[in-house]
Amino acid sequence: MGEEAPILDIESSEENATRRNEDSMVDLYPLSSYYFGSRDAVRVKDEMIADRVVRLKSDYAAHGLRTCVEAVLLVELFKHPHVLLLQYRNSIFKLPGGRLRPGESDVDGLKRKLASKLSVNENVLLPGLEVGECIGKWWRPNFETLMYPFLPPNVKHPKECLKLFLGRLALHQQFVVPKNFKLLAVPLCQIHENEKTYGPIISQIPKLLSKFSFNMMEI
Repeated sequence: MGEEAPILDIESSEENATRRNEDSMVDLYPLSSYYFGSRDAVRVKDEMIADRVVRLKSDYAAHGLRTCVEAVLLVELFKHPHVLLLQYRNSIFKLPGGRLRPGESDVDGLKRKLASKLSVNENVLLPGLEVGECIGKWWRPNFETLMYPFLPPNVKHPKECLKLFLGRLALHQQFVVPKNFKLLAVPLCQIHENEKTYGPIISQIPKLLSKFSFNMMEI
């Protein structure tokens, strides 16, 4: 009996290693396998920084910490990973997602927000979409515009938390976005540390994805 335990431990370790390898492998389907359409334009909030600050203060007074979730969705083009980004006014880039409702889970909230941003309407969830692990988290210590990838030790009551999740897309997904937005596939090499164009969070996505391996699927 005493000699069998190490064998079981080795087998368990091998199973765990296999599971980790599977979790770190991401299948990417060609951009051409997806359909892109449009629907009626929507009103855009936070056109002025002052307006956003007022809304943040109002939300915090009513509900406390504001939690937002966003998805990193990847496709393949020219054998290179591309991130799907929403573009507004030709200069503002965003990941699809948004604020959670009170008591709503991260996964349920993200699926709801992806439906509202990328589907016909909020009630039509994206079929086959799998919300994977959280790959990054940022904090807003106060009502200023800057967010940090850590919570400063002197901050006891942060105002907002933003979580990025890796989304795994199914084949032949359909995306329908408002007419005043564009859904673009942007290569990781273009985003990498390009804070001037994409901001401090999106520009860090290539680093967050460095632990993953990409399987370029051929169809």
